[in-house]
Amino acid sequence: MTDPHAPAAPSRPGPPLLPVVSAVALGLLVLLLGLPVVGLLARVPPPEILRRAGDPGVLAALRLSLLTTLASTALVAILGLPAAYLLATREFRGKRAVEVMIDLPMVLPPTVAGFALLMAFGRAGLAGGALASIGVSLPFTLPAVIVAQTFMAAPFFVTPARAGIAGVDRRLIDAAATLRASEGATLVRVILPLAWPSIRAGLALAAARALGEFGATITFAGNLPGTTQTMPLAVYVALQSDIDRAFVLAILLLFMSVALLFALRLGPAATVFSLPHARAGRPSPAR
Repeated sequence: MTDPHAPAAPSRPGPPLLPVVSAVALGLLVLLLGLPVVGLLARVPPPEILRRAGDPGVLAALRLSLLTTLASTALVAILGLPAAYLLATREFRGKRAVEVMIDLPMVLPPTVAGFALLMAFGRAGLAGGALASIGVSLPFTLPAVIVAQTFMAAPFFVTPARAGIAGVDRRLIDAAATLRASEGATLVRVILPLAWPSIRAGLALAAARALGEFGATITFAGNLPGTTQTMPLAVYVALQSDIDRAFVLAILLLFMSVALLFALRLGPAATVFSLPHARAGRPSPAR
């Protein structure tokens, strides 16, 4: 006979539903993202890719994409790193509006961005008249490609760089100040080395965004072969006349994007700056 006062047996936990649901969701997401890539790679055999990659039009678009991507990424770094440092270390009036302005290209439709660039730097734009007075016409030129890529890629660098700088241990900065290091010396010897992984990630993301830029480029810089036709624009043109060439261009872009992502994921965590003092000053992990 069962004792009514005996404690009830603990209930047995049910099956682990959350891990199963998460695994199914992950599998569906991987299928959604991976199936188009597999379909693209399966369409053209590797010998055909190598053969068509030597076409003058493909090489011209490839060279132009590499040139403009390097130039726009360098410009993003030159302008974005001081901006990220200021946003991470200072409070000032209008800071929230500046942050929204910097992040805006991430949510702005690229064609709208290109149209806005035309309204700013075109002949009848806000700055177009001043540029025309000194003999500079920016739209539909190679510099216009770089400006469009910089406009769209800037927030992809500033956001992670700012987060990395803001995440530097304040005690290390205070220690540098007690040693009478200037703000510039502290930035170079302490902050940038410790924030370098985030800065490197921002550079890779900005380069990937610039490499794949289409909408703002075609609206602001046009689609002139050999002058402003980058690889995404060349894919768009080839889709209307030469589908095999479009596949080759798309696969080359895919390989370049994957290389950038692998450089981001697998790159060494070591910084490019000498950092003996900062490393020595890092708090040891709790045991």
